Amino acid sequence: MSRGWRAVFPPASWLPSYQPKWLANDAIAGVTLAAYGIPVSLAYASLAGLPPHYGIYCYLAGGLFYALFGTSRQLAIGPTSAISMLVGVTVAGMVQNDPARWAGISALTALVVAAMCFLAWLFRLSSLVNFISESILLGFKAGAALTIAMTQLPKLFGVAGGGEGFFERIGILWGQIPGTNLAVLGFGLAALAVLLLGEKFLPGRPIALLVVVASIAVLSMTSLGELGFKVVGELPQGLPHFQLPGLRLHDVDGVIPLAFACLLLAYVESVSAARALALAHGYEIDPRQELLGLGAANLAAGLFQAYPVAGGLSQSSVNDKAGAKTPLALVFASVTIGLCLMFLTGMLSNLPNVVLAAIVLVAVKGLIDLRELRHVWKVSRFEFGVSMAAFAAVLLLGILKGVIVAVLVSLLLLIRRAANPHVAFLGRIPGTRTYSDMERNPDNEAVPGALIFRVEAALLYFNVEHVRDAVWGRIRSAAPPKLVVCDLSTSPMVDLAGARMLATLQTEFQAAGIRLRLVGAHAAVRAILRAEKMDERVGDFGRRTLVSDVIEEFRGATPA
Repeated sequence: MSRGWRAVFPPASWLPSYQPKWLANDAIAGVTLAAYGIPVSLAYASLAGLPPHYGIYCYLAGGLFYALFGTSRQLAIGPTSAISMLVGVTVAGMVQNDPARWAGISALTALVVAAMCFLAWLFRLSSLVNFISESILLGFKAGAALTIAMTQLPKLFGVAGGGEGFFERIGILWGQIPGTNLAVLGFGLAALAVLLLGEKFLPGRPIALLVVVASIAVLSMTSLGELGFKVVGELPQGLPHFQLPGLRLHDVDGVIPLAFACLLLAYVESVSAARALALAHGYEIDPRQELLGLGAANLAAGLFQAYPVAGGLSQSSVNDKAGAKTPLALVFASVTIGLCLMFLTGMLSNLPNVVLAAIVLVAVKGLIDLRELRHVWKVSRFEFGVSMAAFAAVLLLGILKGVIVAVLVSLLLLIRRAANPHVAFLGRIPGTRTYSDMERNPDNEAVPGALIFRVEAALLYFNVEHVRDAVWGRIRSAAPPKLVVCDLSTSPMVDLAGARMLATLQTEFQAAGIRLRLVGAHAAVRAILRAEKMDERVGDFGRRTLVSDVIEEFRGATPA
């Protein structure tokens, strides 16, 4: 891992070792990524409620600046379906059908995301995002996919659609089905079929670009356009201008929570994709530096008329399969996109909106991982329930509130697990001097007159009562023991409340004629226990003292 200024500016590490033969790979990957990204970004911009070219600006600016500060060699940066939808539904409540204000709030959100990324990088907060469990994300992504799909289905049927929430949209669409434009529906289904077949048989190829070009050609050369097709229209020619959003934070309520939700989604998705790619190619990424890379990408997006960006697995897979060796592929992609903006925007005016809807529907399909959901159901019904809670929160409350609920559920789950650690009661493995959990190993031999327990977590102020109650509950359920042994080998930390809980147990046991012994304590734990004078109360608990030693001493035998 690089250190010093090289860690902050990764190109200083990979450029000196850049091999000339990689240039062709990066160039081809960049052009392929641009061919994939242009139609996808047009579709995602519609999710964000912005004109289609704003999605292209995301790829152009975000990828270029990530290449300067990111540590992944294949990660592709651009708009994603979940973030686009999050921006669209949230900003819609902050504007009064004012397109300029909509664009300004979206760009301001990107700048706030960049500021949050920088602060998180500065204060080394990258690990905090790991508190969001995979089960939560699994349900959240599935809910987001259905929510996004419901915004695109009216376009597929050629009807107006409408509504605020997921279920309201279903009701409105159902009422509009009799008015379906069959020509639009047929065209959209054909586009869907080609995209799905291309995804299956030609993975990593820019099939979406082929569908876009073909659909433009059909509408331009036939009379289909007279049958009620809505098209993208003229896109502004040229590169985006550098400009600060005309709005400030105090002008807009709700930007901070929106930006925070975008940051969570962007970082989790980006780091997950980057780690998968790094593992496949035998190198490591720096999760902390990825915050700086994402921050730079979003700073560029906010200053060049775009909205929040992230690294997506689908676009990164395209970049990887096309042969990308280094982040230079993102530079080639940005150059290609820039050339298209300067010379080819006029060709997109006849692009039908139903094709963009089909592209989005195929893209979000990957957010629903039925195989993993079935696996979670088999492995842990509790984790599956947590996943479904996040799923329901997105459908019932929307994506922004769904993100917040997902974070809260993750934190509550973490607190619940920490506050109720497993207290294992140990027995001897037959024929050995080793002791393990009797609940999981019923064949273990109990020690007559002795109770041995082990807390499989740190002993901290918020879980000590749970541990104390579990121990006393076990004692009261059988004949009182003469000896209780507390194995601290799986408790890496004990705070003051934990040490005093053990002292309280010793006092209570002494009054009941029970002796307490401590074994397996780590160095830091021994220090705080000795500071509380536990060695004077329960005897020596040095690092060489084992459960078997204490039990053999209790039985009156000499340790082997």
